[in-house]
Amino acid sequence: MTPEHIALTDADLREVAAFALASAEEVLHLAEERLPGDPRPREAVEAARAFVAGEPRSRRQRVAALDAHRAAGAAESGAGHHAAMAAGDASASAYLHPLAQATQVGHILRATAHAARALELVADDPEAADRHLREAVARATSVLLDVLRRYPTAPTGRTRVALLMSDLDRRLRARR
Repeated sequence: MTPEHIALTDADLREVAAFALASAEEVLHLAEERLPGDPRPREAVEAARAFVAGEPRSRRQRVAALDAHRAAGAAESGAGHHAAMAAGDASASAYLHPLAQATQVGHILRATAHAARALELVADDPEAADRHLREAVARATSVLLDVLRRYPTAPTGRTRVALLMSDLDRRLRARR
């Protein structure tokens, strides 16, 4: 049985944020190209980067995440939307909660799923998303895998991002 609360250290949270940040950084240019002059996705990436580099978790990550998600709503293209969401999710990953709930897995994996979807849309090829997921699995550290495995599996959903997140969850949990 999964405990009600999960032990998380600052180092664990930084590892989760670093994993999410890598995907967000890969697609940030897509958000910036499709939302010219909108600084919100970059600020979310910068807020995540600051946390990963050792700054304390702060209001900066929360506000930047929400702002990037709002920017995603203004994107005229799907790729821009998902790239901005990835940026916001990277910033929000610093706030993974120590609750044994499947929904918390989104803090670990959603930025990567959104980045995969953005790349898939730009390439007009599902293989682009698969490549991104394979690369994410390859770069996952043992700490990231350990943190993920403390949580229940990702919730299933019907959207493409939810499907990509579930696929990523399965791949990561299967990795030895």
